Amino acid sequence: MTTGSRGLHVIVPLRGRPDFDEVREFAHLVAETLAAAHPGRLTAAARKKDRGDRLCLDVQRNASAQTAVAPCTVRARPGAPVATPLGWDQLDDPALHARRWTVADAVEQPVPTRGATS
Repeated sequence: MTTGSRGLHVIVPLRGRPDFDEVREFAHLVAETLAAAHPGRLTAAARKKDRGDRLCLDVQRNASAQTAVAPCTVRARPGAPVATPLGWDQLDDPALHARRWTVADAVEQPVPTRGATS
């Protein structure tokens, strides 16, 4: 999903059994595994100075009392960008960025089928 702000979110449906600590550990393991597999492109480093030009895999929203933007939320930013669900196939689009859709055109974005969102 685009966030309508500065990044993309990968949303993983859970069955409600894991607690926040288990979910956070899972997210950290996934981020570390991806960063290790693609060290020139990805990082799990939280500090900007440690990232360089690499894409940050931020797992900080995976904890109790943390907030995340809901799908189809209009953000309080110039142009009124909208947090928009995506299909996996849309990630290859070079025009894709966090503020890609706005209130003017988000309705044109098709809603991905269950299990196909990112």
